[in-house]
Amino acid sequence: MSVIGDKVKILRKEAGLTQEEFALRSGLGLRFVRELEQGKDTVRLDKVNQALSMFGMEAIPGIIQQLDDEEK
Repeated sequence: MSVIGDKVKILRKEAGLTQEEFALRSGLGLRFVRELEQGKDTVRLDKVNQALSMFGMEAIPGIIQQLDDEEK
């Protein structure tokens, strides 16, 4: 499950766009849009942001913390 991919899919559908229409309007490839919405583990952040920019949004990296052995 991909939180961002799910969000893009919801917003795209609310906008009444097919994956093909969204890909054309956003300047992304149809394959990327499909992979993003299907939750592919490895996607480029610049392309994710290109998709999100269609809805006035942006993804930014969060803080990654290393867990202590006791927390694992």
